[in-house]
Amino acid sequence: MIVLGIESSCDDTGVALYSSEHGLLAHQVHAQNAIHAPYGGVVPELASRDHIRVALPLIHELLASTGLSPKAIQGVAYTKGPGLAGSLLVGSLLARSLAYAWGCPSIGVHHLEGHLLAPMLENPQPSFPFLGLLVSGGHTLIIAVKALGEYEILGETLDDAVGEAFDKTAKLLGLGYPGGAKLAELAKLFVAPVSGAPALNFPRPMTDRPGLDFSFSGLKTHVAVEFKKQTALLGELPESHKIAIAHAFETAAVDTLLIKIKRALAQTGYTQLVISGGVSANIQLRTKIAELSQHHQICAYFPRFEFCTDNGAMIAYVGCQRLLRGEQDGLDLTIHPRWPLNSL
Repeated sequence: MIVLGIESSCDDTGVALYSSEHGLLAHQVHAQNAIHAPYGGVVPELASRDHIRVALPLIHELLASTGLSPKAIQGVAYTKGPGLAGSLLVGSLLARSLAYAWGCPSIGVHHLEGHLLAPMLENPQPSFPFLGLLVSGGHTLIIAVKALGEYEILGETLDDAVGEAFDKTAKLLGLGYPGGAKLAELAKLFVAPVSGAPALNFPRPMTDRPGLDFSFSGLKTHVAVEFKKQTALLGELPESHKIAIAHAFETAAVDTLLIKIKRALAQTGYTQLVISGGVSANIQLRTKIAELSQHHQICAYFPRFEFCTDNGAMIAYVGCQRLLRGEQDGLDLTIHPRWPLNSL
């Protein structure tokens, strides 16, 4: 079965073709960073308008790159939620229209399920059951993944997601939008001791109490207080001080994730760990997960870097698996801007 996947939950337009026999055939992503950068965040109306502008041309380019005609497409998968309502509507209406025109079934996919199963696009791939850590700008979740569609949320953030905390700290340091990746690049420049910069050790929130839930608003506030204190003393911060703050924040955030993951592995007894979502591209996180897997004899899986952020490949993969099980859309068209993963 060959499935077209369309991802349009937020500000990236992703399309892909996935074959149940041959795997991923091709994919393309159009990012909107330049559109939203002047506003310091995603503007929903601008996002949906740009999806309208680029989605169909991207699909034409995708088909041309593979030499496939619409007649070869046996199913269309799209992101049904969660996400921005306008953006979801663009993708869902386009997908349903194409499926109707091509005479094939369509299937709405949960965006987070796509991220969670993105490592299935790699070789080797994890097998069920496994422990999932989904870390992005909107979500921080620890999930027991028992089978396709069987997800138990073991821990989640009570406030800011870890990716949101990265972006807001980057904005505080004047790194622009989107800032999470820029903050990580800045943190790489840290070499202890940094000349003239204070030694910083930010808190690892909610690690001094039992449980697997997260909270990153306190860490973000701690960084803001430190930033305000240093700027009051120095005026505009020198680069060395910004590097020290970026490194201390990143280390605290990654350590917090690692502490909770160790607890979850001990609690579940799982020996496979999947890390996915935008923050799974963070090099410090990947390095420490690799060390964890060696010391605790577990297998860790990441999606390739291009599949950490939103993409059509993960939607095409999940859609294909569900279509193969006989699932497909009914006559009604619904989107779910809010959609708990454990409701699947």
